[in-house]
Amino acid sequence: VNGFVTLDRLEKVSLFGSSVIAYSPCLLIIDAYGELVRGRGSEGKKGPEANAFPVYLNKHKYQTFFAGKYLNQYGKKEAGDVGHVPPGWDQWFALVGNSQYYNYTLYETDYLTDLITNRSLRFLDDRSPQHPFFLMLCPPAPHSPWTAAPQYQKEFVDVKAPRDGSFDKPGKDKHWLLRQPVNPMPNSSITYLDNAYRKRWQTLLSVDDMVEMLVKKLESIKELNNTYIFYTSDNGYHTGQFSLPIDKRQLYEFDIRIPLMVRGPGIKPNQTLQAPVLHIDLAPTILDISGINVSSVNVDGQSFLSQMAPSLRNGTTRPFFLVEYSGEGNPTTDPACPRLGPGLSQCFPDCVCEDAYNNTYACVRTLNSKHNLQYCEFADTESFVEVYNLTSDPHQLENILKKVDPSVLQVMNQRLIKLQSCVGDSCRDVK
Repeated sequence: VNGFVTLDRLEKVSLFGSSVIAYSPCLLIIDAYGELVRGRGSEGKKGPEANAFPVYLNKHKYQTFFAGKYLNQYGKKEAGDVGHVPPGWDQWFALVGNSQYYNYTLYETDYLTDLITNRSLRFLDDRSPQHPFFLMLCPPAPHSPWTAAPQYQKEFVDVKAPRDGSFDKPGKDKHWLLRQPVNPMPNSSITYLDNAYRKRWQTLLSVDDMVEMLVKKLESIKELNNTYIFYTSDNGYHTGQFSLPIDKRQLYEFDIRIPLMVRGPGIKPNQTLQAPVLHIDLAPTILDISGINVSSVNVDGQSFLSQMAPSLRNGTTRPFFLVEYSGEGNPTTDPACPRLGPGLSQCFPDCVCEDAYNNTYACVRTLNSKHNLQYCEFADTESFVEVYNLTSDPHQLENILKKVDPSVLQVMNQRLIKLQSCVGDSCRDVK
């Protein structure tokens, strides 16, 4: 992890045993968190908090701790106000509203990532050694407003966003939202996105410190070799791909693929699992680790513990999975962009908009030993479809819809319909 001393060192000494090819099937934080704690996809993520995995851990004598970003609506009166603590948590320090680094609503004043770190270390010191523990730490980094800790605000001065294969490329065969950016991007947009990329890295240096301090604490209390650590994120992000400045709401790999590293007892070091893992798999995996019978819990995901630990390797992998997003827009026209009309959001000064009501889509992502494909349908007046072969086109430059046999498209369409309506074990029966 170039530039991040602790993560780079930990990878080299095999602290993180497995790197996992992981995806976020929903691209907003609120959706991703719902999938993560409930192990449910699509509409299932909106169920009661009482069905989240910390409830099951708590019932099995786990001491539980949460600190950081929860949901955008958390703390509002209609959501129970700040006095509401979701079931399953013994200690609860949630950020009210969206991401902030200072001036947040908690009872201490400090840089938030540092506060989360300090509270978690205190929890480990004060816990009962007679019972197992679970911590979930959700710092806002690297979410905007990208406020780095003072000691890191001059780091990475020469870093720029990656100029990968789709950087500043036109999206002429894609959904209309990808066809509207100016190409090539103006210098002002490139300067802006490079600055955003640099600031995001700066905020993550405090997360790097968090990882180091937690690992040292676990070593000092002699629990490191008995603890599983998951390091991941809620969604991907783009910086200039297809001439879109910055955001996270598109169907392409740069927005749906996320980092995931895991270490723990029985996990072989220096391996990368090729079978894809989803947010909805984290809850059943954590329950599996804790000894809870996953089949007794209503989840759409599946444990990937057996894929990481060679001695347990008897699990099944999914050949394809669902990716969904419901577009967001404003009912009025952005006064800075009158030619674009209403229904858009996340617009930049040069009238490039990152989202819209009809940026609503569902995809089947196929990733196995034989195929590396993506098929997506938009819920818009065009009924727009995008299809990509990522084996030959890893940057998704060419929409091959018109080159694919209609019978194959029909199979993909029917598979998508089934994945959107299935629940639990029935999702694993989709062919």
